[in-house]
Amino acid sequence: MKQILRLTAAFALCALMAACTTRGIQEPISKTPTMGWSSWNTYSINISDSLIMRQADAMVETGLKDVGFKYINIDDGYFGGRDMESGQLLIHPTRFPGGMKPVVDHIHSLGLKAGIYSDAGYNTCGNYWNRDTIAQNVGLYGHERQDAEFFFNELGFDFIKVDFCGGTAWQNNQRLALDPQTRYTAIHEAIEATGRKDVRLNVCRWDYPGTWVSDVSTSWRISGDISSRWQSVKGIIAQSLYLSAYAFDGHFNDMDMLEVGRTMSAEEDRTHFGMWCIMASPLLIGCDMTNLKPETLQLLLNEELIALNQDPLYLQAYVVRHDGDTYVLAKDLLEREGLVRAAALYNPTDDPIVISVDMAELCLTGEVKVRDLFARRDLVPVAAGGTLSLAVPAHGCRIVRLEAQGRAERTLYEAETAYLSSYQELYNSSVVGSAFYQANDLASGRMVATGLGGTPVNDIRWRNVYSDKGSKYTLTFRCIPNARSVTPAGRMGQASGGSFYVAVGDGEGQMVRLAGTEGVVDVTVDVTLSAGDNEIRLYNDRGAMPDIDCMILN
Repeated sequence: MKQILRLTAAFALCALMAACTTRGIQEPISKTPTMGWSSWNTYSINISDSLIMRQADAMVETGLKDVGFKYINIDDGYFGGRDMESGQLLIHPTRFPGGMKPVVDHIHSLGLKAGIYSDAGYNTCGNYWNRDTIAQNVGLYGHERQDAEFFFNELGFDFIKVDFCGGTAWQNNQRLALDPQTRYTAIHEAIEATGRKDVRLNVCRWDYPGTWVSDVSTSWRISGDISSRWQSVKGIIAQSLYLSAYAFDGHFNDMDMLEVGRTMSAEEDRTHFGMWCIMASPLLIGCDMTNLKPETLQLLLNEELIALNQDPLYLQAYVVRHDGDTYVLAKDLLEREGLVRAAALYNPTDDPIVISVDMAELCLTGEVKVRDLFARRDLVPVAAGGTLSLAVPAHGCRIVRLEAQGRAERTLYEAETAYLSSYQELYNSSVVGSAFYQANDLASGRMVATGLGGTPVNDIRWRNVYSDKGSKYTLTFRCIPNARSVTPAGRMGQASGGSFYVAVGDGEGQMVRLAGTEGVVDVTVDVTLSAGDNEIRLYNDRGAMPDIDCMILN
């Protein structure tokens, strides 16, 4: 019997080794943002097998692997067309004369992961924009299962970025106008069908696609392509400032590949990398790793910044304060509602400025230890009830780790930190009837959630409203009536500023109605919250809602 067990175990081990050889080493998936390198920023379609393998070697030699960078992602440019009879995807005969398997094997032999690229349509962006004419009909459209088997089971890739030039009519020769949700869902299902559970899918649709995207992918682009210019980095940060509610449980807003080490100033590089870290974006190096400037390598090896990005809570920092054109962002580290938080004091302007934040705004009590994560040194602690003030250069940010003696419950929940169930950025919100965030100087954080109501799914949810012990609370909702929500005068001659329902979790909603039609109007409702996290949902299935500024707990 023992001999049979030994033989069975041996066969199982052989099968496992064969599977690892075919599919790469399948480790348990880490849910933290992807860290690695991508070929596109520096090389575009001008890649080769030797170039990719040199970059993989450099990731190890520079120590980048040791701090968490491990994906070597081959972007557009490796395609060699498609066999007309079998439909088999072909590899470029001169750029990768030995095919892709030796490249993937080399990457895996270094203890790294291998990534690949495709498109949701027939053609890729390189085929259309870079005139890479050999890459005809190489996208996933019509070949989802076939290509997934080839990429992930035959070649052993561990990651795929899927572009959408082939699905956007003005960016492909076939003039295909495809539905992103349909296409990316089909691609996700094709990957699932391979049996691989460790593959990361990156959706590259260039704006936040919609709340459906977290069901099918690990990460998704929220902007157009980045470039090595401050205005590009600044613009992408601005697009991501109010998307914190959509990064959770191993699914992240992708602010695009890193441009550090190329043409921006050292200060701009620090802001670029630091903000990508605290906002939980994937970190994909875009420069030549075989020729890194010393200051660039030092920045990329900053384990204290990387720890913010790879924190096990999977949180994106949210905006705590917006003063003038500057921002303070914060997020919990290690434990929700714990004593350790990270904060970024961000100055996108062209002038140096001192940025301050009260510890009470960060819900921290008692003396607070402060560590500067760029300088990697401790600063003078902030006394109980005190204020942190730091000089921040133009185009700069200061990122600190804060450790307090105590933690207070959060009482102010801005609408721009809440989850809008219908939120998307691909289509005109007014046309499709989806809510969105909008600047409004009347609001406490100068932003509101607007376009709410009218359908069951067009609601707003604060999904992590924390109560330490569970208790009764009075919730105050600060609202601003809008043209949609103000109804004509009724029989009593008084116009309505709008109404909505307030529910805790899946409970029955309480209706509230605004008394005024202009300016800022407060409405209150009493609720009982459970100990721990609660969800507060505002909705009106049939009627338009006022703009929501914030929720205050008392």
